[in-house]
Amino acid sequence: MVHIGNSWDEILSEEFKSDWYMKLREFLKYEYSHYKVYPDMYDIFNALKYTDYYAVKAVILGQDPYHGPGQAHGLCFSVKKGVEPPPSLKNIFTELNSDLGVPIPQSGELTKWAQQGVLLLNTALTVREGKPNSHRGKGWERLTDAVITKLSQRERPMVFILWGGNARAKKPLIDGSRHLILESPHPSPLSVHYGFFGNRHFSRTNEFLVNNGIEPVDWDLTDRA
Repeated sequence: MVHIGNSWDEILSEEFKSDWYMKLREFLKYEYSHYKVYPDMYDIFNALKYTDYYAVKAVILGQDPYHGPGQAHGLCFSVKKGVEPPPSLKNIFTELNSDLGVPIPQSGELTKWAQQGVLLLNTALTVREGKPNSHRGKGWERLTDAVITKLSQRERPMVFILWGGNARAKKPLIDGSRHLILESPHPSPLSVHYGFFGNRHFSRTNEFLVNNGIEPVDWDLTDRA
């Protein structure tokens, strides 16, 4: 069974025991044994492993994992060190630089954000190689709906950052009277010029956190050692 290793285990225990999750597990067993699937099966729940339920300050919600070799490692939009940042991530860094003047990093690994309380969650947590959205509608959405719902029920305010149609579909699950909802088109090259650039989601997130007495996120990923 799933073992995340923090409070998510208890919070999502009913989901992990449900019939629909068992069907999803069977689907994934078949996919991983017959096709190349990303991320590695041991990285599927990294978003939850890195960012405990009670530590979440902000949620960045993506679509599904990168579907190219060596890219996905369980955090939305993130790639491991040494892997060329994909176009969407480069656009995220461009907006971050424009918004806060943060230098564009060489590495596309976003682990530092996750460790500060930014839940980097996709709406589907796996994908078949070369086939975006191939694991959509197989059960992941029910699990990520549960994650968003549980977070929305939390009393301490947080920021929900919804990029793209799959992410924005989660908006009805979020209590907008308590939490800040920021939404825009996806940072993909296909949609980035239709409202992603200039959304100022990074500074707006920190402004909301500070106004609610919460430590802001240090978005700077450059190595200053």
